[in-house]
Amino acid sequence: MMQTRDWTEKTEVENRLITQLKGLGYRHVKGSDLNRGTQREVVLEDGLSAALQRLNPWIDDNSLRKVLRQVTHIEAASLMEANLQFHEMLVSYLSVQQDIGRGKKSQTVKLIDFDRPETNEFLVVDQFRVVDEGGTVKPDLTIFVNGLPLVVIECKASTTSTPVREAVKQLRRYQRESERLFHYNQILIATCDQAARAGTVGAQGRHYSEWKDPWPLTLPELGVEPTPQEVLTAGMLRKENLLDLVRNFIVFEAESGRRVKKLARYQQFRAVNKALERIRTARDPRERGGVVWHTQGSGKSLTMVYLSVKLRREPSLHNPSIVVVTDRTDLDDQISRTFLRCGFPNPVQADSVADLRQRLTGATAGVTVMTTVQKFQEREKEALTEAENLFVLVDESHRTQYKELALNMRTALPNACYLGFTGTPIDKEDKSTVRTFGPYLDTYTIQQAVDDGATVPIFYQGRMPQLQVMGNNLDKLFDRYFRDYPEEERERIRKQYAKEEVITAAPQRVREVAMDILEHYEEHIRPNGFKAQIVAISREAAVRYKQTLDELNGPESAVIFSAGHNDDEFLKPYHLSKEEERRVIERFKKPLEEDSLAFLIVCDKLLTGFDAPIEQVMYLDKPIREHNLLQAIARVNRRYEYKHYGLIIDYFGVSGFLHEALSIFREEDVKGAMHSVDSELPRLQTRHRAAMRFFDGVDASNLNACVKVLESEDIRLEFDLAFQRFSRSMDMVMPDPKARPYVEDLKFLGKVRQAAKTRYRDPGLDLSDCGEKVKRLITDHLQTLNIEVLHDPVDILSSKFEERLERAGSDEAKASEMEHAIRHEIRVKMDENPVYYTSLKEKLENLIAARRELRMDDKELVLEMQRVIDGMRGQAREAERKGFTRQQYPFYQLLVKVLGEEGWGEERIREMTGDLTAIIQEHVVPEWTEKVDAQREMRREIKHYLRDADYRDHLDELALKLMDLARIHYRQ
Repeated sequence: MMQTRDWTEKTEVENRLITQLKGLGYRHVKGSDLNRGTQREVVLEDGLSAALQRLNPWIDDNSLRKVLRQVTHIEAASLMEANLQFHEMLVSYLSVQQDIGRGKKSQTVKLIDFDRPETNEFLVVDQFRVVDEGGTVKPDLTIFVNGLPLVVIECKASTTSTPVREAVKQLRRYQRESERLFHYNQILIATCDQAARAGTVGAQGRHYSEWKDPWPLTLPELGVEPTPQEVLTAGMLRKENLLDLVRNFIVFEAESGRRVKKLARYQQFRAVNKALERIRTARDPRERGGVVWHTQGSGKSLTMVYLSVKLRREPSLHNPSIVVVTDRTDLDDQISRTFLRCGFPNPVQADSVADLRQRLTGATAGVTVMTTVQKFQEREKEALTEAENLFVLVDESHRTQYKELALNMRTALPNACYLGFTGTPIDKEDKSTVRTFGPYLDTYTIQQAVDDGATVPIFYQGRMPQLQVMGNNLDKLFDRYFRDYPEEERERIRKQYAKEEVITAAPQRVREVAMDILEHYEEHIRPNGFKAQIVAISREAAVRYKQTLDELNGPESAVIFSAGHNDDEFLKPYHLSKEEERRVIERFKKPLEEDSLAFLIVCDKLLTGFDAPIEQVMYLDKPIREHNLLQAIARVNRRYEYKHYGLIIDYFGVSGFLHEALSIFREEDVKGAMHSVDSELPRLQTRHRAAMRFFDGVDASNLNACVKVLESEDIRLEFDLAFQRFSRSMDMVMPDPKARPYVEDLKFLGKVRQAAKTRYRDPGLDLSDCGEKVKRLITDHLQTLNIEVLHDPVDILSSKFEERLERAGSDEAKASEMEHAIRHEIRVKMDENPVYYTSLKEKLENLIAARRELRMDDKELVLEMQRVIDGMRGQAREAERKGFTRQQYPFYQLLVKVLGEEGWGEERIREMTGDLTAIIQEHVVPEWTEKVDAQREMRREIKHYLRDADYRDHLDELALKLMDLARIHYRQ
């Protein structure tokens, strides 16, 4: 009988998705109705063969066989390498040697026609079962294009605890157990209709993202309040969009020595296609350009890669040349590395003005040049190239594009199409950006990125206001730090140097700020494993911070600044070569447990384009405003595991003048740029109340009564979400005294949550999602109270379980403890003995139903459950009584169920159990579960024995079940 949740998953999620796909022109086939040779086949060879002949009508039978084999037999060292190989086959095509009338030559073979989607076959298959050496998987939905399984979708009922997370976990398990299916996968989707996210092979849960725009459709075109699943399906799986994503919006980027597959987010897909649309439809070549504003941290560099890929493939542009322009050497290096890591063909970095001129002179097609705008410093008397199929992609286009360098660039490349990319919005008064590049092509605001989870929100806090330099403090501070100097010397300093810089870098002030930085970092940031950046007003101040932190025995730090040939002896010891700087940055990006480098100290470098997700806090001691401020603070907005916010700690006083610092922008453009830490207090109050309301009217001193409130899985889910939100707010505010009124309630909620985890065996209710400060507070509290809920639940088969029951108190509490202990045992051990534990599950459900319908009371329920537990404990004795070992007994029970129903005798089944387990043991070799050949040989012998025993009806199915048991009971 189908469980309610399974029914909801099927009707409310899976069937809805199938219906929508059919409306998009897909054909639906049940997995059981497919024409496949065996369940090991993951490519539908009939469909692929038909498509190859349809798209390549010249192909002969011999070439067809070669292509089919090349596609279906991918040799690679890892899943990711196999996936990359297939993606290249798909988008770059294959070639075979064949004579089609002019001698034997290499011919291009298309697997998919990307330019004419209607010529391909789109199939959605439910419950596509794949049997592999690693196990059996059965994804809810698989999308095939020309017989190739390009998309795998896992559906969960929205009533499930954390449904999307559970779906992602299942998709990751599928990848481990059936690698071959995922050799071909391009998109993975986890959905519960009310939430839907997409990712790629190898991606962890945090890398799956929503798709919020059905472009080129609009949300109203999808109907009234379309669900996230409907939006994602329309945006990603519409035939044209799916093929576009597969062909132009997937890259394999090398990161930290491993390859990562990346799929565009919806704003990247939309922006690139809007840009192409404008280029294609412009009435005048001079009107082709425009500006893409995508906020910092949302993947602007990758958007430039995707656009470059698509420009190259656009037939009407005749293999254009591309010039990528930045205004800083470090950004030029960074974006060049991005293009290279993503496998973009032949990007070259111009290493001098002469080199740039040589590469661009007469350039007409197929060149990709990375350069800085400063290399256009010489005014050209005539154009380097008149080509119109030349596209100039300008990074951070608001900064330097309107001065003489920009004029020189436009003189050198007069007919090029200029596309501006910026991570900050255009000024209110800025007419030149739009005049230079054209209108906005696409916008993706700060608030949108936070709402989507593409970035984390940024909070700011002003500290040590008496030391802040902005505002009225300047003269007071000057007098304070230079009062011991003679009056003449003070006047000389006052006149000769910019007062702000001198005061900010004063050794006494730096020491006071550094001490506060260390205190804040040790209390707020380090416990959660994050790192920090200090922004000083000058190179001298940066070095002073480094020296002071070392004197104070602070965590390891490094200082990075632009070195000068004439630097004095104070700065020279801290000069870094390019390679040394690269190594320092690499170290900083590693987790604290791997590398102790905790602080990077800078003044100008690494404030733009620097991407270190582990950085949570920036200690700002420098005047920054407008575009520079937005770019600098974005260093802390990158996503990282358990990082829920970025933090700007302001010692200069910028945050006190935040409105003025951002006044050049429209208010809606900078909405959500930074929030005061104090703004978290009202939210903390709201979240505190939301978590505590579950226990209104319940005696807080009665732990059993509180745990009883959370018996329903749905209530536990609601409570857990409320608790996590409350704990996040507390993690941000603690150890500030403003958090003190809520500490006792946090301890109480943590205690109840841990007790519920133990009672209900709910793995979701652990403290791993909490920040380290919250975790430590709750753990210390439970240890002080000597409460056992910190420990793992007691094993139901252990003698200590009886002691646990005695402490439970009432019959109702005992019955609850027993029920969930039995459920946990079933869940954990189902794979060890599916026959026995399926039967046990049915028995338990019948008992719970009888109690619910008042056919028995709590006392009777406890007695019946004790009988169930006694039966579980008697399994080993029952196996021994029948003459089997603990490992053999599940095989016997499986054979009884399968063969007993067909009239096979008891003695015959006992004999077969001994024979089959002996065959398995004969074929057990070290690590056999990881060796394909060993598993194949074992399965062949099992099937051979079953045939000899005259069992043939469901031979493959029984052999697979026996293999599953063998993997568990005879691993070595």
